[in-house]
Amino acid sequence: MTEFTLTAAVARLLHRLEALSPTSPGPRCLQLCEAIDAPPLIAWLAAQQQHPKIYWRGRRNGEEIAAIGAARDHHLSRQPSAETLDRLYRDYLRADHHEDLRLYGGMAFDPKQPAWPDFGQAHFVLPRIELRRNGDSAQIRLALCGQVDDWQQELAQARQALLALEPAAPLPPLGPAHILSRTDIPEQPRWNTLIEQITHPNFNADTPKVVLARQTQLSTSALPDPWTVLHAWQMLNPGSYQYGFQFSAEHTFISCSPERLYQRQGRELSTEALAGTTVRGFTEAEDQALANALLNDSKNSHENQLVRDHIEQQLAPLADYVGVEESPTILKLNHIQHLHRGIRAELKAGVNDLQLLQALHPTPAVGGLPREAAMNFIRQREGFERGWYAGACGYLGTHQSEFSVAIRSALFSADKVTLFAGAGIVADSQAEAEWQELNNKLTTVLGILNGL
Repeated sequence: MTEFTLTAAVARLLHRLEALSPTSPGPRCLQLCEAIDAPPLIAWLAAQQQHPKIYWRGRRNGEEIAAIGAARDHHLSRQPSAETLDRLYRDYLRADHHEDLRLYGGMAFDPKQPAWPDFGQAHFVLPRIELRRNGDSAQIRLALCGQVDDWQQELAQARQALLALEPAAPLPPLGPAHILSRTDIPEQPRWNTLIEQITHPNFNADTPKVVLARQTQLSTSALPDPWTVLHAWQMLNPGSYQYGFQFSAEHTFISCSPERLYQRQGRELSTEALAGTTVRGFTEAEDQALANALLNDSKNSHENQLVRDHIEQQLAPLADYVGVEESPTILKLNHIQHLHRGIRAELKAGVNDLQLLQALHPTPAVGGLPREAAMNFIRQREGFERGWYAGACGYLGTHQSEFSVAIRSALFSADKVTLFAGAGIVADSQAEAEWQELNNKLTTVLGILNGL
């Protein structure tokens, strides 16, 4: 009888490595796969000592991935060009490959801003070892690349990675972080000035929406483990995407984002307009009243309509069909609720993921409209580099790709954690209300950091 423990599966993979041909398989990558009874994936990932570490879970308790190491690591100082993506597909994701290889990673919000250390303008990894769970089925996957100079060294590195695996251990507990200092950029007076500039009729006539963000940097007495924070965030918002990228021990970026950039299955595309926000109520009746008020609020409805129109226009040249929900619905999260419109498209033959990323990223929900005018305002006046906040995070695959918009996110470094939140500013936005919206969006993660 086959044993499905992770230890037994690793032993089988080691045996299969020994049985592989001593000569390179040529310009392609292999993936060896064994079925497992998966351990808790975030706990397993946190226990590993190999980098990079990558975690991904789809919305509504969807597919879950924990991955470590890199069979191939592509750190890009510029956004990926058509040539770069074509090479990635040719090397790893060709339709004639039998393996279900994926490149996990992301892209920064704005390639014209300085990049974060470790993350770059774009960073994609073919993991050396990947645990993938979908429903009751789970596998451990080991990747090897044949297009290396020394195939024997590749086999040795794969074997070493398997032997270095650690068993899952309980996540470090959360305790009060004892926040020692807090710095907001922009500070509230500056925020108020920026809102006045954006809502001024002369500016707003040409740039009807700018998504202004705030960076909140916290110094704490004891920085919590980022994977513990992500797990706690996940428990509170299971309907959101949850993901994390730790390319080195120095920096970890995590996000619990409700927003899909797109999901592609073959030529079928799913995306959405997510814009317009209010808080949750304390009772069911109050919650419904707030949702109804959001649906009927002209400012938020206008903001959502702008996003919907832009996405529809961007997809039109790439699709044979685009269908949009005519009226928004309510997406409820732990502390807030959003206006949401689903959008589906049938892509034209030959349309690739780079075209989709260029068309959809950044969306008006995180940048504004027109895109370039809003981005120029953000670059010149917001006051900090967004990096991967409001960027695109997910994975590239041959038959399926999926990306989330990295809102509701945090960047951990050696002695501080930086939180991010943004708000869509349109003609009738009020500075005080928008500042409070930022605070509402940070309520959940601040509660986790305070051990609540």
